[in-house]
Amino acid sequence: MKIINIGGVPEHFNLAWYLTLKNGEYKDKGINLRWKDYFGGTGAMNKGLREGEIDMAVILTEGIIKDIIDGNPSKIVQTFVQSPLIWGIHVAHDSNFYKIEDLKGTKAAISRYGSGSHLMAYINAENNDWDLEKDLDFQVIKNLDGAVEGLSNGIADYFMWEKFTTKPIVDEGVFRRIADCPTPWPCFVIAVNSDFLKSNEDDVKTILNIINNTTKEFKHIPSIDVTIANRYDQKLEDVQEWLSLTEWSQDLINEKTIMTVQDKLLDLDIIPKAIKYTDLIHDLK
Repeated sequence: MKIINIGGVPEHFNLAWYLTLKNGEYKDKGINLRWKDYFGGTGAMNKGLREGEIDMAVILTEGIIKDIIDGNPSKIVQTFVQSPLIWGIHVAHDSNFYKIEDLKGTKAAISRYGSGSHLMAYINAENNDWDLEKDLDFQVIKNLDGAVEGLSNGIADYFMWEKFTTKPIVDEGVFRRIADCPTPWPCFVIAVNSDFLKSNEDDVKTILNIINNTTKEFKHIPSIDVTIANRYDQKLEDVQEWLSLTEWSQDLINEKTIMTVQDKLLDLDIIPKAIKYTDLIHDLK
């Protein structure tokens, strides 16, 4: 049985992977798919793809595009979640920051440089007409637990992370969410290490067929909202709102979307250049 390693964030977006693994659907096709949780998010997964720790990743669109341009030997093979990611902008519950303008020039907690939390801090700054050189400062905190510690201790001032993942921390009175910042593109794609892809394309197709069959029907799985609420410690009404806002995809990301992301990253000086669509994707069809 062929061993294939895949990584993703341990969040509700990826429950479909857990369900298909639990059902043994990959093993039925001769694939021992091993899932690795990446609590550090996109930056940690990019490192995993580069170093061969994982063969595939369910990863933020902007994060993998930047890292491929920076030399990550991987290709995007599919969009996984079509809808935007809604990033919550969080501060410590007892902080003196109450609106976006209060955060201008303060320190953003980020999981690592090149991560989604890092890139979205730039998007948020541009949305609010901040000076990207003077009004942004960063503190690396590695993961969500690090953000809780960093904001509570005043090491950093605000933290951007997916709003429904952090909602229990807001409900507990640890964080206070002062605004939302949606991505201007589909949030998650599936990326595969290029060397692995060359000799395992059929297996990748098999994996995608299995996960796509589940995501097509995901919202119609009986009591899926209750399952998500219990597994991810979420309130049922929050899960139901999240489900209403989230759309999965079974298609390859299109060229227009790829160029939109690159244009934005170029505009923010996050990437040195834009590259061809065909250098970022691999069409499995």
